[in-house]
Amino acid sequence: CAQSLDQPVTVLPQPTPTAEIVPQNTPPLDRDAAATVVVYNETDPVSIDLASQYGLKRGIPIDHWIGVTCPANETISRTEYDRAIAEPLRKAFIDRGWWRVMPERDGIHVISSTIRYVALIRGIPLKISGTSGYSGDQVGPNQPPQVASHNEAAVDSELASLGFYSRQISGTLRNPYYRSFSPALDVSLPEMLLVCRLDAAYPRTVHFMIEQSLEVEKNGLWGAAYVDARGIQDGLLAEGDQWLRAVRTDLTRHGIPCIFDDRPELFPEGYPLRNAALYFGWYAEQAEGAFKNERLRLAPGAVAVHIHSYSADSLRPPLRNWCAPLLEHGAVATLGNVYEPYLSLTPNLAVFEERLRNGFTFAEAAYAAQPVLSWMTTCIGDPLYRPFQRQQDATAPLPEGPALPWAAYRVGARIWKEKSRSEGEAALVKFGKAFRSGPIFEGLGWMEAGVNDTESAIRAWAAASQCYNNEEDQVRCVLHAVALREAAGDKAAALTLVRQQIRAHPNATATAVLRAIETRLAPPPAPASSPATPTTPSRNAKRR
Repeated sequence: CAQSLDQPVTVLPQPTPTAEIVPQNTPPLDRDAAATVVVYNETDPVSIDLASQYGLKRGIPIDHWIGVTCPANETISRTEYDRAIAEPLRKAFIDRGWWRVMPERDGIHVISSTIRYVALIRGIPLKISGTSGYSGDQVGPNQPPQVASHNEAAVDSELASLGFYSRQISGTLRNPYYRSFSPALDVSLPEMLLVCRLDAAYPRTVHFMIEQSLEVEKNGLWGAAYVDARGIQDGLLAEGDQWLRAVRTDLTRHGIPCIFDDRPELFPEGYPLRNAALYFGWYAEQAEGAFKNERLRLAPGAVAVHIHSYSADSLRPPLRNWCAPLLEHGAVATLGNVYEPYLSLTPNLAVFEERLRNGFTFAEAAYAAQPVLSWMTTCIGDPLYRPFQRQQDATAPLPEGPALPWAAYRVGARIWKEKSRSEGEAALVKFGKAFRSGPIFEGLGWMEAGVNDTESAIRAWAAASQCYNNEEDQVRCVLHAVALREAAGDKAAALTLVRQQIRAHPNATATAVLRAIETRLAPPPAPASSPATPTTPSRNAKRR
């Protein structure tokens, strides 16, 4: 069902834009929905339409839908932001009784709030441009000059601090929810909002995000995780790799198969990145490597994040930077930066993944991972999306259908971690054979590799390859084994394996990756240079 990224898959028919939101029957109100506000651009029919769909599907009360009159551009000035977005929202929050405020000597304080989440709908600007001479602006303490000199920001991050009533726009504000492990509705932070946006290159992509998030929540998010680190051990950028290694450790411990790459390059072009429920990686300006494949589709409900300074510079061009392409490849949630954020001030992906896996909402996980507000991060996806909530219910039966082998793998992996390796191995082999499951054996191979048992890992990947029916999956298992042979210094064995599999899978797309490895391991001899033809100097040439 995949098409080119210029023509993304249409999941829902494009509805006819309406001039106003028409109330309809809504699902029963739940705790999160009751604490959510939907903000749309009332001058944009598409924004109205998307707000209606989201609000009705999520059961958010009609009186929690707020239309503002603002430019439909992605970039807005600070003056326009204050006039068209911040001030109307503050007024609405007070007038509708969601905020109780107290005027004090140093300004207005929000002392209680019934709202925690804000969903910005496509049509609300993405980012605020820098300005000068802003009244009341000052820089907070202990902020380095390169941070203090910036007052541009993501609209999402600025609105998250709406209740602070701060005139400080240069530098950052501390996020009081950072690293919290409590549900947002259970913490006393009335001045803070968790702001996400439902936005993408095309309205139909936003429709897909809304529908897919709700559908996946019914049975949970199942599939593999692909984690693309860079092998950085020290220096200023080592923190990013530390996050990704921690992500791998946490996912493996809790039974989510994790395909991990620790080399400087991205997963290469042609790499069979299939059944990807989670993706975390860095660092290239554009969606390259495996994501150049316009047919690549992530697993239903996937969450995908790629670290780059300008990953969300714009969401309109479908092939630009990372956030928009990830959504066109089927992700329903991602994080990005609208301007240069500096690595330490971006979301800590280890915290984000851990909170998400523990059943928190997308918004809770994103803001628990974000150390500062009034800065550069945008959170793109349904704020109420809980992809792993079902997995937290110990009484829930194992899912049926395609999700069953993934759930069985989770059981076996937990036996490994909680009881013993031998019992876990036995359980995973039993499940792998019972379901004839490539994912179970492939995940087992990564667990064996994690304890440095190269031979057991390669045997498990060979078993996975025999279970898979798709050639791309078979080649991926071979690529794991080749990388392990290379890492062990056995290039001859790696080269033999590569050549065997090129012959076995000559037409697979992923075989291009094998051929590139073959060229690297056994470079062709340089062409012999032809002997130079002697020349006779002209009789008239001057002697030197």
